[in-house]
Amino acid sequence: MPKLSYLKALNRALGDEMDADHDVFVLGEDIRVAASNLTAGLFTRFGPDRVVDTPLSEQAFTNFATGAALAGLRPVIEFQIPSLLFLVFEQIANQAHKFSLMTGGQCKVPVTYIVPGSGSRTGWAGQHSDHPYSLFAHVGVKTVVPATPADAYGLLLSAIRDNDPVVVFAPSGALGVREDVDFSTLAPVPLGVGRIAREGSDVTVVALGHLLQDALAVADELAGEGVSVEVFDPRTVYPFDVEGLAASVAKTGRLVVIDDSNRTSGFGAEVLALAAERFELATPPRRVTRPDGAVLPFALALDRAVQPGRDQLLAAVRDVLTSGGHR
Repeated sequence: MPKLSYLKALNRALGDEMDADHDVFVLGEDIRVAASNLTAGLFTRFGPDRVVDTPLSEQAFTNFATGAALAGLRPVIEFQIPSLLFLVFEQIANQAHKFSLMTGGQCKVPVTYIVPGSGSRTGWAGQHSDHPYSLFAHVGVKTVVPATPADAYGLLLSAIRDNDPVVVFAPSGALGVREDVDFSTLAPVPLGVGRIAREGSDVTVVALGHLLQDALAVADELAGEGVSVEVFDPRTVYPFDVEGLAASVAKTGRLVVIDDSNRTSGFGAEVLALAAERFELATPPRRVTRPDGAVLPFALALDRAVQPGRDQLLAAVRDVLTSGGHR
């Protein structure tokens, strides 16, 4: 069975959807030369009308995409740096996102915004290392964070086909993930439906994007100690699969979330609030996050130290297992 990398899965999905739907086009900075490799080969295949290099004005071309979507096209914008989303937050959250709602569904704005390299694992420093998926979920914009190549392919297809704006975060730490894939089985993955990445019975760990690999590694380590960890991959931050997580926690009675966003008002905080409102837990839940107000340093060792990782997750899981006794 051939291997497929996460980044090539995104590239394959974009090319397949451009083949299938001539209303789909991609725009962004330096995409014809495929600076991030997301758009590799697409300019040769589809030409200048559908692979559009833009000036260095994110606010301008983001609103241009909104207009194109209102006119019936399906733009896909590549942002090479996650912090550029701060520049265009008004264009996405206050314009594109609200047109459908404010017109009673008369307008559709099917724009996909993709960041192939969000977060940091390679010392991208303070202004390049953000992971603001919680920010878009907070305002109700559909927000996707795939963890595997197959999900990267399927969720990007669903994002492009959706009639609302969708932000797709492709974490830097996941881009090199490879898995065996039968290409004939690649298919759209519905937004808002999580999955159990590993079955378990003692504790549920919720992990997004690249952190899924850390969660699975911790589960493997604890299995050697007789602990059964269930790993839940939400796939989408908004809409969130509440019922899927509820079923998992009903089985395990314990919950830990690992989240590569800042602690206050982050995704992890939302999952813990949901747990407090909805779930019966044997022990208080835990979250592993970036610190409050985190700004990642350039020095690689410090960059890694600020991000949530396996050691912190292992400690959190052990903590919920020992609080109140092991089930």
